[in-house]
Amino acid sequence: MEKGIFAGLKVLDCASFIAAPAAATVLSDFGADVVKIEPPGAGDPYRNLPNIPGYPTSEHNFAWLLEARNKKSIALDLAKPEAQAVLYKLVEEADVFITNMPPPVRTKLGITYDHLAHLNDRLIYASFTGYGEKGEEANKPGFDSNAYWARSGLMDLVRADTDTTPARSVAGMGDHPCAMAFYGAIVTALYQREKTGKGSHVASNLMANGVWAASVLAQAKLCGAKFAERRPRERALNAVANHYQCKDGRWLILSLLSEEKQFPTLARCLGREDLITDPRFATKPDRHARSVELIKIFDETFATKDLAEWRKILDGNGLVFGIVGILDDIPNDKQMLDNEVLVPFENDAMLTISSPIWIDGAKKVQPRKPPDVGEHSDEILRGAGYDEAAIKQLRSQGAVG
Repeated sequence: MEKGIFAGLKVLDCASFIAAPAAATVLSDFGADVVKIEPPGAGDPYRNLPNIPGYPTSEHNFAWLLEARNKKSIALDLAKPEAQAVLYKLVEEADVFITNMPPPVRTKLGITYDHLAHLNDRLIYASFTGYGEKGEEANKPGFDSNAYWARSGLMDLVRADTDTTPARSVAGMGDHPCAMAFYGAIVTALYQREKTGKGSHVASNLMANGVWAASVLAQAKLCGAKFAERRPRERALNAVANHYQCKDGRWLILSLLSEEKQFPTLARCLGREDLITDPRFATKPDRHARSVELIKIFDETFATKDLAEWRKILDGNGLVFGIVGILDDIPNDKQMLDNEVLVPFENDAMLTISSPIWIDGAKKVQPRKPPDVGEHSDEILRGAGYDEAAIKQLRSQGAVG
């Protein structure tokens, strides 16, 4: 079995929901030994996400399959001193401790940086929050829908036009990019440890990642730029960087940045060679000045063929465009399968989504199904030096599940 580049790296995932645990998942994809710390009984509340009204119904816990693959689970009631003592013992041998608990909860459970750092001077304490660790909102809980998507301006910016309501996000849309940033912080700290021999405190947060995602326009605002009205698709300023609906109801988006060179090719692909010599659209400024007219022509033309036909025509002529994908496309997307974006679980035909980085010579481990609550409690305790009598006592005290 492939061990991975992080084989032997010990990670404690003492976090909930998506961004922070997902960073641990990426570490596990490259072979890290990740132990999920969750409360006895129901476990991490994230296990219950698919039961929330509005989420897809499935016989599988799809959210948990994605975020908790490859991990082992120990159930600890960290409100009990006996459980905290177990955690501290695990921390002594750990490389990375990940948490996104609100600061007051960390204090209550004894898992702040100050609680743990003195136990292991090589420990990377990785802290994820909603709004950062300073200022009046430091203790404020955050989710990607509010701290990432809404606070950053993205929710307002991606609305179809100024007359429509702000756009809703989808589950995990901000959390997963945040997880990659958080993973980068952890790996950077591990690299620093290689040079200094010392661990450190690293941090990231939803708000900062949201603004980073919106940073081109946010930087424009910081520079005092003047912004144009956000126009509806039918009145876009550039017809060759716009989206169009095909005969079968599917959409595609043109992205012709080399417009002067590619417009004649596009016109031929559309069967509208007359547009090449049409004086209304003779130059790039002309096309932009009459974008509404050109969009109407394109709308009528794209509506004559299905998406599959247009893909073949546009791809065959080297034009840059993208399909507006739908979830039904993903399971059979050959490009995703060929590039191991989608990979099967170990001993199972079910696919999951791989973390979006690859390193030559460092093959990822094949995903393993996630654990039940406390599935590995005894195994982890034995590995930490507890004998059967001590384990039995911890269970009788309710510290371990």
